[in-house]
Parts: sequence; C-alpha cells; structure tokens
Amino acid sequence: MRHAPSRFGRRRALQTGAVLAVALGLLAWWLLPLGERTPSGTLTFSTGVPSGVYQRYGERLEGALAKDMPEVSIRLRNSEGSQQNLARVAAGEADFTIATADAVATYLRDGRPGAHRLRGMVRLYDDYVQLVVPRGSDIGKVADLRGKRVGVGQEGSGVRLVADRLMKAAGIDPSQDVTAVSAGIDTMPDRLVDRELDAFFWSGGLPTGAVQKLSERYPVRLIPLEASLIKKLQAEGGSARYYRSALMPADAYRHAQQGESVATVAVANLLITTDRTDPAMTEAFTRTVINSRDRIGREVHAAQLVDLRTAIYTDPLAVHDGAKRYYRSVKP
Repeated sequence: MRHAPSRFGRRRALQTGAVLAVALGLLAWWLLPLGERTPSGTLTFSTGVPSGVYQRYGERLEGALAKDMPEVSIRLRNSEGSQQNLARVAAGEADFTIATADAVATYLRDGRPGAHRLRGMVRLYDDYVQLVVPRGSDIGKVADLRGKRVGVGQEGSGVRLVADRLMKAAGIDPSQDVTAVSAGIDTMPDRLVDRELDAFFWSGGLPTGAVQKLSERYPVRLIPLEASLIKKLQAEGGSARYYRSALMPADAYRHAQQGESVATVAVANLLITTDRTDPAMTEAFTRTVINSRDRIGREVHAAQLVDLRTAIYTDPLAVHDGAKRYYRSVKP
C-alpha cells in the first residue's frame, strides 16, 4: 500500500521548486537584461533626392537593417536635403535622417521647432562641395558666377545653405547677382547639358553618381574653391566653423578632373534621431550602420569612410543614449 507524502515532504518540495524558479528567473535576467529586447515596429528614414548619396546610402542601409532587425518595418522617404530632413525628424514626421553639421548648427542657432529634441548617433562621411561647369566655360572661380544661371540646390537642402554662403563670401548677392535656379542633383546635370544652366553647386559624398555619369557623357570640369573663401566662411563662426578646406582626389571624377585634384570645402554628415526614439532601436540602428560599412561601401563609396574611432563625435548634437550604449559595448 502506497503512503501519502508527509507534510514535511510536501513543504520541502515546494521550497525546492521555489528556489529553482528564482534561480531560473535570475538566469533569464542575466542572459536577457532589461532593455536588451529585439526592436520592433515601424520607422521612417528621411533620405534625399533620388540620385543623391543620401538616397543611395539609405537604400543600401535599408537592406542591412531589414536583416539585423527583422521585426522592424522600414520606410524610406525622399527629401530636398539636410534642412528638410531636420525639420521632419524634429517634428516627428521621420525617425532617422542624415544632415550636414553646418545645417544642424544653423537649425539649432535659429531655434527651429523641435531643435532641442535632436540627438546624434553617428558621424558618417564628409560631403564635398562641387561646382560643376561645362569644360569650355569662361567660369574659373566663384566670383565669375555673377550674371550666370546657377543651380543652387533645392530650398530645403544643405547645398543651398553652402552655395549661398560661398557666393556671398565671393562678393555675390545670390538673390540679385545670379539667376538662382532651385533644383536638385536629379535634374541639374540635364539642365547643364541642355544649356539651361551655366553652372551648378552640389554637396555630397565622393563620387556622387549623378555627377560621375554626367562627366562620362558630357565634357565638364570642377571649379576650385579658393582658400580665401573658406577662410571668410570660417571667420563668420557659428555654423560656418564646421567647414574645412579639403582636396577632391584626382580620381574622384576621372573624366572631369583629368588627373588633377581640386580644392574645395568639406563638411561632416551626421546620422540623426530625437530623444523620442527608443534606446534599444537606436542602439541596434547604430550597430548596423557600423557593421555594414564595408558591405555598403562597395556600392556607395562614401560609406567606406565611416570610422568607429570618430563615429561618436556628433557635434553640435549630443549623442543619443542608445548610441552611447552601443559605443560603450564596443569600447576596448
């Protein structure tokens, strides 16, 4: 005949079960710490004009993010450029974007809506200002643009910001001394070929596909941006302090440069979000950007310049807490 378990035995069994439950709970907590959850939901990434580097980079990054964050639905949204990108993210119309450091500093200085919410994630690659003219043009410097039809980028772009500043530094009033044409890199090359433009400004990573394709089908050259102009810009202080002198390598646009490097202005691009974004999402996003550098860089050359050692320097923006968490996790 089987004996019923004693009260003491039952109590012991219950105590043992409780201890095991606590132990398993602690193990689960250790393996899956709070906050370390798989990101999910929908995010919008504001990019740029269709044939610009922002858009091409965004398209490649979208694939990497889909692989690393399968529970996240990603939507790319074209834009006019940096200034519009910042306004969208600050207003909550997009979750992530790219913008130049000078555009960010201007947005902050002007106290634009939602400026205090902006946060940096990654310093990406530098944009190079490119002033493109037909090879036979009589334009040799920025001051020669007076009286010309000049493509200056779209209203909400970083190109417009730097183009206006460069012309002013050269003594040109962009609103009176040139016929300023508001257009993006998706249409300016064709307008130059069709002689609707005498020159156009572009600011982007090297090489920008639209400029490269133009140089391969039509004889163009790049106008050097004199060191004196850059010094004038830097002397303004404020957001202009983010400009630096640079050289476009001789092989950036082989057909246009004909073996010669070109003096220009460079400014850093930043990956940006706001303090509203979940830290787990931002940490995962930052990780993908860094880890996918080489893969994306094979198709978008500017991406090769993303460097973990400098990525955290997102001045003038504070680094988002989620991005900080990623940088701490990879710190030697």
